[in-house]
Amino acid sequence: MIAVVKVAGQQYKVEKDQTLYVPHLDGNAGDKVELEALLVEANGQLSVGSSVKSKVHAEIIDHVKGDTVIAYKQKRRKGFRKKKGHRTEYTKIKVTSIA
Repeated sequence: MIAVVKVAGQQYKVEKDQTLYVPHLDGNAGDKVELEALLVEANGQLSVGSSVKSKVHAEIIDHVKGDTVIAYKQKRRKGFRKKKGHRTEYTKIKVTSIA
């Protein structure tokens, strides 16, 4: 069974027992979340849009930070330098069921 879910404006193709990193979700580790299913394929039957009756359940495993991204700006011969960095927050989830 395969489903396409929408999480924080992004779409992910998921299967049962799959773990993936999605943009930060509210909740603590161990909490259950229900994801919006856009497309579900089961036993050769494809349901899309408003005909989707299945629900995708997932469990929050952990909250993690991504790699450091550096934004560096400089204007030559002016003595202007600016260096900033950030680490994007992600949530690690595990798809428990597609029903």
